[in-house]
Amino acid sequence: MTWQREHGRHALPWQRTRDAYRIWLSEVMLQQTQVATALPYYERFVAAFPDVHALAAAPIDDVLRHWSGLGYYRRAHHLHAAARMIVGRHGGVFPDDVEAIAALPGIGRSTAAAIAAFAFGTRAAILDGNVKRVLARHRGIDGFPGAPAVQSRLWAAAESALPGESIETYTQGMMDLGATVCTRTPACLVCPVNVDCIARIEGRIDEIPAARPARALPHRELRLLVLERDGTLLFERRPPTGVWSGLFSFPEAAFDDDALEVARSRFHVDATRGPVTEPITHGFTHFTLTLHPQRIVVTAASPIAASDAHVWLTRDDALRAALPSPIKRLVRAL
Repeated sequence: MTWQREHGRHALPWQRTRDAYRIWLSEVMLQQTQVATALPYYERFVAAFPDVHALAAAPIDDVLRHWSGLGYYRRAHHLHAAARMIVGRHGGVFPDDVEAIAALPGIGRSTAAAIAAFAFGTRAAILDGNVKRVLARHRGIDGFPGAPAVQSRLWAAAESALPGESIETYTQGMMDLGATVCTRTPACLVCPVNVDCIARIEGRIDEIPAARPARALPHRELRLLVLERDGTLLFERRPPTGVWSGLFSFPEAAFDDDALEVARSRFHVDATRGPVTEPITHGFTHFTLTLHPQRIVVTAASPIAASDAHVWLTRDDALRAALPSPIKRLVRAL
């Protein structure tokens, strides 16, 4: 706590408030995203949805549009659902109980504890990725932190280290220590707890925590149907679950399919084949995906192609819509 007061981070926008809504938003954004990346998204999101009532009342398309480019879009869906639950079940007042917070969509044990600590001063342990690394090294806990047995030991260590007061400073200090000192390449000489760090004493800094067991990621390939008509492009809403859930993207076809024939039969359009665009490869947590865009020039289109699940957008309108970042890059390149 002494180290955090002197050397920790103090200027982040969500540190200057006790507003549980803003703290919750920051914690969700930082679940899979670094601070530097999340900062501009946080500022824009709060400007668009300044409180839980504004977020709950917003259409999901608006929420996704402001989240577009941040990735892991399920987080945005969970935020929206949780806001509606807070308004509907809690009268618009963010719950102050750790268990009630953890019951909201998209909030786990560690995130709930962080929100409760920063917003309400609740004494509860967190265990995000940075804190796992700090505790694993300091306590000499071997193994991959995601393994259930290892995670159980880390939770026990996190609980046992809680101070009796100043939980906000302690919690922020643990986060800061992992983010700025005890990194993958740690600065052990300036670490405030280096004297009794088991990994440092035993010379096993590079071994602890253990890396995720290696496995080959599957690779998938798909065709993208880039239908163009009178200066507009056809976009298709993706399913509510799965990759890029709820966002708009170009329609897809199997890699071995003829993209032009698929477009003609699926959308009942008169069309000709346009130029082939360079493939796009995008990495996800569990697989890599290569998209092969095929531009298709539409000369006549059936109303079927303009259903609720499909929309024709100009290039500029598309860049303002809720599109996955690789699709936005493709639109810019067209």
